[in-house]
Amino acid sequence: MYNLLTPNIASYELIDSGNYEKLERFGEFILARPEPQAVWDKSLSEEVWLKKASAVFRKTKGKDQLSPEERGDWQNIKNMPEKWLMNYEQGKTKLKFKLSLSSFKHVGIFPEQAENWRFIEEKLNKISLEETPKVLNLFAYTGGASLIAKANGADVTHVDSMKQVISWSRENMEASNLSDIRWVIEDALKFVKREVKRGKKYNGIILDPPAYGRGPDGEKWILEEGLNELIKNCLMLLHEKDFFFILNLYSMGFSAVIAETIIKQNYPNIPNSEMGELVLQDTFQKRLPLGVFYRFASV
Repeated sequence: MYNLLTPNIASYELIDSGNYEKLERFGEFILARPEPQAVWDKSLSEEVWLKKASAVFRKTKGKDQLSPEERGDWQNIKNMPEKWLMNYEQGKTKLKFKLSLSSFKHVGIFPEQAENWRFIEEKLNKISLEETPKVLNLFAYTGGASLIAKANGADVTHVDSMKQVISWSRENMEASNLSDIRWVIEDALKFVKREVKRGKKYNGIILDPPAYGRGPDGEKWILEEGLNELIKNCLMLLHEKDFFFILNLYSMGFSAVIAETIIKQNYPNIPNSEMGELVLQDTFQKRLPLGVFYRFASV
């Protein structure tokens, strides 16, 4: 186990964290929003936070038992736009993300995933195939990993159960001057099982399953109940020779060792495996863990 610090991103900065909140810069705007893992004290005063923040997310009571998200409202302090574009550069890859002050605390990008995006870029550029490499992104949300894979020459299938985030992902693709990502609005487990029956193979598989969720037809997703079956089916889709595999788990208390045990039971000869925590570091050197990962690759 080890920590993976997010590489420096010019357009993003974790300024401060503490008292169950984080203060972040996305492009030119600074946002304050809840963060349950920031259990320590803030380094800056509340007065400084409010002075710096363009908008602050305030939670409202009540939560859907089968939703991983906290609902609330944004207090727009400095009349910033509800939606804006953020540039993202990594190696030779240049992308644009459309960000938004949504009714959930998320804005459309998970900066801690930049380390996994770097991994995707690296592995796709090492895979030597006569055919275009195929990448499957499950629970793909607004498509950061899909864009990275597409920008690095992959044929990408992007699966999510929510039509609105598929539309958001498409906007990100178009803003980044990319095209031809395959969009699939479906329950991830159903899709994977069907692909196994069809004998499909992918060079890259990326999974970002939430703790709870619903498919487009009301299918329930509960992480601890579905993860084992999902991983077993995904492993059957991996290309025999040239491949990479990334699993992210955001559910608090869920260990990367669980992922390792499931994968090793079904895929005994795992090459080049890594596992640990995805971590952001604020400007006061406080390290904020934001999920665990398990990944491996043939190259």
